[in-house]
Amino acid sequence: MRAASQIVASRILGLDPGLRATGFGLVDKLGQQLRYVASGCIRTEGTELPGRLKTLLEGVREVIATYEPDLVAVEKVFVNVNPQSTLLLGQARGAVICGAVSCDLPVHEYTALQVKQAVVGYGKANKDQVQHMVQRLLGLEVSPKGDAADALACAICHANGGEGALATLGNRRRAGRIL
Repeated sequence: MRAASQIVASRILGLDPGLRATGFGLVDKLGQQLRYVASGCIRTEGTELPGRLKTLLEGVREVIATYEPDLVAVEKVFVNVNPQSTLLLGQARGAVICGAVSCDLPVHEYTALQVKQAVVGYGKANKDQVQHMVQRLLGLEVSPKGDAADALACAICHANGGEGALATLGNRRRAGRIL
């Protein structure tokens, strides 16, 4: 067990997979504090699926090489009305996960409901509410754009134990960790 005066720091890379744009966001967790590091999008061009997937894989590796995160938090695929769209999103998600695991990083997965619950406190929050809370939680002057905000929200969700803040406190005590 760690002494109470020690603060464990970790860098979390959040990813919001998409075939045209995959959002990424990095936060440092310093004890109970979260600090914004960077965010943006990995954009793909062209119509060829294999080329887009390669761009996503290499883009994730580049983000990892640049910012050196300790772990990755990825949003799980939701089932769409259009099965073709769901399959394409699943392939994009597979490419970003492969990018992370090829760099020997652990990957944690969260549903959109879990992410929204952890960041906004309401699992059916809209994108504007998520962007606003990400801005507030990280003390940013402006709200990050859509895909980057969703990726930052995924990182924040992991930092909060994948659940709301109140449940997270109980999880840390049960695990015997002091942060």
